Amino acid sequence: MNSKSQGILLADCQSQQDHRRIRIDRVGVKGLRHPIEVRDRSFATQSTVATVSLLVDLPHHFKGTHMSRFVEVLNAHGRLIHVKNLFSMVHALQKRLDAEVAHLIMEFPYFLEKRAPVTAATGLVDYQVRFEAAACGPETDFVMTVIVPVTTLCPCSKAISDRGAHNQRGYVTSSIRSGEPIWIEEVIDLVEGSASSPIYSLLKRPDEKFVTEQAYDHPVFVEDLVRNVAVRLNARSDILWYRVEAENMESIHNHAAYALIEKQPGPNGSLSS
Repeated sequence: MNSKSQGILLADCQSQQDHRRIRIDRVGVKGLRHPIEVRDRSFATQSTVATVSLLVDLPHHFKGTHMSRFVEVLNAHGRLIHVKNLFSMVHALQKRLDAEVAHLIMEFPYFLEKRAPVTAATGLVDYQVRFEAAACGPETDFVMTVIVPVTTLCPCSKAISDRGAHNQRGYVTSSIRSGEPIWIEEVIDLVEGSASSPIYSLLKRPDEKFVTEQAYDHPVFVEDLVRNVAVRLNARSDILWYRVEAENMESIHNHAAYALIEKQPGPNGSLSS
């Protein structure tokens, strides 16, 4: 039974006029946890849990937005959200919240079964993934971000040291717009092939020897790392835009080393600096 049928009229403060005449770019809810299914190159689909943000713009004349409606839109798509439903969800946000612009952001762990390079011992490695879907009027946009941990070994340290070279874990964050669907695994493979060595969860002694020597034979600065990834992305005609960030958690310094490369579409759709 609703409030009207009970003879009670509750105030709708959000719909009241606001006289400051300042538009809000994004307003909504953040931190919702929800089960989702994503495409998995090896197993068709993978179930995981996402942290979800649902956001819209708010015209200057409205005092507030109706927060409960964001959760209603999320729950209306069922217990599991499929990636193919993202655009229908942002359009539903536009309609339900009477908004021109809507954003849906999902961040989740994605797991790959990786085999050790020598013994083939298997273990799961998790990668952090973010999907960002947006709609402005009828136009839509989608950006996929994958954070890949890697090993990097310092070329300078190798060149000047009589014994060994310092190495560390690095994190490469690749954000991509593509003309065709791209597998999460493709981004992971591309990044790992640009580093000194991939990261594994399970290594036996022969594997550890192999990985250590592989990193020593493939030293990269943080600058090399982002450039290596950029070269591979530039070779793909389906990549419309990207931003690649690399951060090395330095093992002999009390700071991290960082580099970024971003490409924008050129006037004819080709990539330009």
